[in-house]
Amino acid sequence: MNRPMSAARRFLSLFSLLSAVVTGLAFAALVQGAVEGPRWLLLTGLPATALALAVFGKVGEPSSDLVVLGLRSGGPRAFAPAVVDGVKAVYKETGRPVADGRALESVFAFDLTVVPDGLPAYRIQIRHPLDVQGLLHRSTAVVEYDPEQPWRVVIPDNPPREWLARASSLTPPAEVKRYATGIPAGLSTLVASVVFAAVLLVLVRLLG
Repeated sequence: MNRPMSAARRFLSLFSLLSAVVTGLAFAALVQGAVEGPRWLLLTGLPATALALAVFGKVGEPSSDLVVLGLRSGGPRAFAPAVVDGVKAVYKETGRPVADGRALESVFAFDLTVVPDGLPAYRIQIRHPLDVQGLLHRSTAVVEYDPEQPWRVVIPDNPPREWLARASSLTPPAEVKRYATGIPAGLSTLVASVVFAAVLLVLVRLLG
């Protein structure tokens, strides 16, 4: 077992639990103070709730590009041309831009618009430690994707020549789709905090 990763997961779980409890207390204070008082609960719960919602909104804010997953082992695959919208150096862990592209912890982030057969064109971002296909100096690329799960995309090192020729004559699409996978970040913690607040208010009523 990877001990650092396990410790990180435990810390994140504990942090999520603590966030849910604190936010739930803020929600409960706001509701209780607004309905029955005392007034200080309302004055405390209102800014705390506003701050919590602002944080959850920022965390759940979608990014401009979808960072894609790799292909499934044994899953279906197909080639597709893509437009290179931009290339930048980013930190591997956070995705934030890095000033020195030669830093050890940096990778290339390729912003691509994939144009597959039979599917709408869509925008993605693929991170790779190498300048695959020389995309730093090209305006088109060839990708390999999963037709059943199109957000799973990789940039092959040596794509077939016919696909390279097709990509070189590619016209940028007029409409681009954005894929979204999974629930927004922080949503489960927000739901847990609402449930905790509801349970706490019920207990206050029963014991009060």
